[in-house]
Amino acid sequence: MTAAITDFNQYTGMRAAAERNDPAVLRDVASQFEALFVQQMLKGMRDASLGDPLLGNSDQLDMYQEMMDQQLAVEMSSGKGIGLADMLVRQLGGDAAAKIGPPDRDFPIRVQEVNNWPDPESFAREVWPHAQRAGRQIGVAPEAILAQAALETGWGKHVMPDMRGGNSFNLFGIKAGLSWHGDTAMRRTIEFEDGVPQYQHASFRAYGDIASTMDDYTSLLADNPRYESVVGRGNDTDGFADALQQSGYATDPAYARKLKNVIESPTMQRVLSGLKKPASTPIANGLSAQSQ
Repeated sequence: MTAAITDFNQYTGMRAAAERNDPAVLRDVASQFEALFVQQMLKGMRDASLGDPLLGNSDQLDMYQEMMDQQLAVEMSSGKGIGLADMLVRQLGGDAAAKIGPPDRDFPIRVQEVNNWPDPESFAREVWPHAQRAGRQIGVAPEAILAQAALETGWGKHVMPDMRGGNSFNLFGIKAGLSWHGDTAMRRTIEFEDGVPQYQHASFRAYGDIASTMDDYTSLLADNPRYESVVGRGNDTDGFADALQQSGYATDPAYARKLKNVIESPTMQRVLSGLKKPASTPIANGLSAQSQ
């Protein structure tokens, strides 16, 4: 099973969120119900078939058929879906429905992303002065920080939108936990559980500009004892990547390797050669949402 939307284990987390009166959990529950409904509908259609399967009957075939139906149910329920989740949110949500912003159809797996940067060079020019400042604060090479932002966003091409459809400026994939009281962005993301990738709905932090996201990023690494081994790495970019993964920054077991690949990539070398020319770029307030 690749999609967590049909994983009953997630109801534990949903129950806890519901007890905190988290309005976003209504959307997750409605989406779960729609996917399960679609899955049962597919199962009923197959059970009603009068003919034998082309490949005959077997336990193995039934298992893979069920897995395929679950995946199909997830795909049919993502994006606009069949409308059942939206109906449940409208009927059950009341004031809570208004608090969670646009319906989940705006945040499918292939989410409509905000692209303020048409190429790696333009993205790097905006991020680089802030990466330099952050690097001085946490003792990490700015190249490593730029590379992590590039990894998380595809060099700025896959930045998630905020609830209003603007740029969330979340360049480091930082989630919105209970301690976060700012704006948020909802999207489906891939998380790894015991090395197995699963789709999950998650709430991420949203910022007003690059400076804000960089300030929050440096605070996260500097103030949380969990990331003690990450800060102070200096020019040891490989050590920085390894420490991020070992500290649990991401659930992807290949996160460190992917980050190293970005650091060593021809694209990184190309943008760095342009950034390190004599003409320096002063730090501004960052590309703000108001300037879009």
